[in-house]
Amino acid sequence: MDSKFLFVGLGNPGRDYHLTRHNIGFFFVDYIAGVNGLRADILKMQGLFCQGRTYGGQIFYVKPQTYMNRSGDCVRCFVEYFKIPLEHVLVLHDDIDLGVGRIKIVSKGGAGGHNGVRSIAQHLGTQNFGRMKIGVGRPIINEERPAQPVDQFVLSKMSEVELRVFHERESLVEEAVDLFVREGIDACMNKINRR
Repeated sequence: MDSKFLFVGLGNPGRDYHLTRHNIGFFFVDYIAGVNGLRADILKMQGLFCQGRTYGGQIFYVKPQTYMNRSGDCVRCFVEYFKIPLEHVLVLHDDIDLGVGRIKIVSKGGAGGHNGVRSIAQHLGTQNFGRMKIGVGRPIINEERPAQPVDQFVLSKMSEVELRVFHERESLVEEAVDLFVREGIDACMNKINRR
């Protein structure tokens, strides 16, 4: 039987949030499902999901539909129902402390102020699950106008330049999930985080 893995893309549901920086997890889960001929469009346990045998495992692709700060409800249900080992969970989410398009894989740690990651840690009872941090940068500060508040910034639409950068990172994200499944998170961190 194939090993089971859960790829969770974080975001907020609804058209108003489509292609906002906070929804970059949805963006990349849609991409990696799509290149494998799948589409996360089945509503189950408060998430849109699909599953398929890809990257040498049985992969569940999930986009929680609970709003960001309650993402853990959905994730815990999938982990428990499908009996997915915690070391096989990878959460894709935005990170304002990384430059736009930077990809960083981590195996555990605090939420770093991210409400979706905090909710997942609370519901799983541990911080020991994989994350793919996807850099969205911080609001630009200049003399003409004050910096946009961070909460407004992450809920704003990505610019065309940012979108182009993220499209250029699609192959790296796919390489990362392939490494995560085939070789484990340590190999994934070692090979991806240097890039």
